[in-house]
Amino acid sequence: MPGDLPAVGSFVAADYVVFALMLLVSAAVGVYYAWVDRSQGSTGDFLMGGRSLTAVPVSLSLTAGFMSAITVLASPAEVYRYGAVFGLVGLSYIFTVVVTSEIFLPVFYRLAITSTYEYLELRFNRATRLMGTVLFIVQTVLYTGIVIYAPALALNQVTGMDLWGAVVSTGIVCTFYCTLGGLKAVVWTDVFQGGIGPIIQHSQQGGRLNLWDFDMNPLRRHTFWTLTIGGTFVWVSVYGINQAQVQRYLSCKTITHARMALYLNLIGLWVVLVCSVISGLCLYSVYKSCDPWTTGQVTALDQLMPYLVMDILRSYPGVPGLFVAAAYSGSLSTVSSSINALTAVTVEDLIRPHIDLSEKHLSWASKGLSLLYGALCIAMAAIASLMGGVLQAAITIFGIIGGPLLGLFTLGILFPFANSKGAVLGLLSGLVVALWVGIGAQIYPPPAAMSRPLDLSTAGCNFSTGFSNWSSTALPPPHSPFTRESTFSPESTTLLPPHGTVTPGSPESSVFRPVLADSWYSVSYMYFSPIGTLTALTVGVVVSLLSGGWKVNVDSRLTLMKEDTTCYHIFRFFKEKVAGRTRNFDLTKNEARKMGNTNLAFSDVELDLTKGHVTT
Repeated sequence: MPGDLPAVGSFVAADYVVFALMLLVSAAVGVYYAWVDRSQGSTGDFLMGGRSLTAVPVSLSLTAGFMSAITVLASPAEVYRYGAVFGLVGLSYIFTVVVTSEIFLPVFYRLAITSTYEYLELRFNRATRLMGTVLFIVQTVLYTGIVIYAPALALNQVTGMDLWGAVVSTGIVCTFYCTLGGLKAVVWTDVFQGGIGPIIQHSQQGGRLNLWDFDMNPLRRHTFWTLTIGGTFVWVSVYGINQAQVQRYLSCKTITHARMALYLNLIGLWVVLVCSVISGLCLYSVYKSCDPWTTGQVTALDQLMPYLVMDILRSYPGVPGLFVAAAYSGSLSTVSSSINALTAVTVEDLIRPHIDLSEKHLSWASKGLSLLYGALCIAMAAIASLMGGVLQAAITIFGIIGGPLLGLFTLGILFPFANSKGAVLGLLSGLVVALWVGIGAQIYPPPAAMSRPLDLSTAGCNFSTGFSNWSSTALPPPHSPFTRESTFSPESTTLLPPHGTVTPGSPESSVFRPVLADSWYSVSYMYFSPIGTLTALTVGVVVSLLSGGWKVNVDSRLTLMKEDTTCYHIFRFFKEKVAGRTRNFDLTKNEARKMGNTNLAFSDVELDLTKGHVTT
């Protein structure tokens, strides 16, 4: 006989102890470094680490900055709902690291700048720098709000704490946490007791192993092309120009160490991605017959991972606390670096050029700004709650704002004839177009036929929630037009839209949708960044050429030179090797010394091959 909603469990004393210890250690680290560096008066040391770090710690820091609660919570949920095809984004990491290392790193490192937006003033003018700085601040505050919101969802799920109470507490802790990321913890326990085989089998049967989708339709949510091309643009805008990441590798003592840090970081990114994909497949293996989201046991897909932890590990006191600590520690490293980056660009781009302050006063101002931005990011978490899944929300923000900024920096570095008119109009054009498609997609979400969510089942459920009896029921068959985004109510033949989703055939589905809703507004969110970048770049190039950009004399240090690239040095190395071997076969070298010149036949002027001129 069906019962009530099954109890999944909640935090016990041991969980609170583990979780509290993590927060205390993080806070202690912040207090310790604040005390040790209390006499530090240089903003450069405070913000850039004194430019004395080596590759290994910087590579770990780069990975830690990537490893936010979005990775811990949202990526597995994405795999659970849309399949393992999301793992193909790992290919874009390769292109990201190569482009960053070969194009952006050499220029920024040569200029020894604290803020990447200093470059825009050096290359174009102060107005361009100000526009770039403001856009970066808006982007980072919005993104950091999402990063704060994500672990608050987890805390809400496992403790029952009010969601907004969790948001505020998360933001306070993240703001207090200063410059180091917490230790990461990955829970691999009961899920793997049956081996990896059943997980793969269940994922195959449920259509989750959809790795090789080469559909070139740009409206598809995840394909090989959207994830590799779109992912490259998204992550280059993060690693190539975003202050939070650039600040890390510019702290290396040499450019070689900076390049090594980027490539070592690539290994860390792959490890994190593989863990996320496997976690998503584990989620499906456990809940293939009774989806917690459809039945209302969780209110958001991003709560599935903490729900799984509380479900299968409730008999292991302390382990759920460790998981939430992992989600929080990821957020701590990301939020702390974001706040540090916000502080850096504010000091360097908005305060220092206009207010004459000593280094000591600027350092104090930096710390005060950290508190201010922390409070602002907490407020932005409210907006994050309205944007759907946190992974898509984060990538959308990087696409809409980061895409045009990437186009602006690329214009300055790769096109010597680009001028300030082209830069400003290009940036504004890219921003307008990216906002157009991004806001349109938010108002008119793409149809299920384009996003293609995979089927979820409640056939194995045996409990009741509210007015619904989930005993031995299933969602519609796989090829039903209602399968993708609808929930089946076993009490009737009515199809109920889960969590606000509009079901085809329902009254809500008759709401007017403009012509662009099923085309332009349905473009994959992974393509928002390429759209913004290419628009800014195209407009910038055209306007620069039409406004006399070819007459501009640009300092060569501000653009990419052939000597900056690794390919140039590799080519030069092999060229010297080949030239060295050729010299070994030079039969005219030192001919007189080797053969002598006493032979009259070789003394004639006409046959003297060893002299460059005729003596008289």
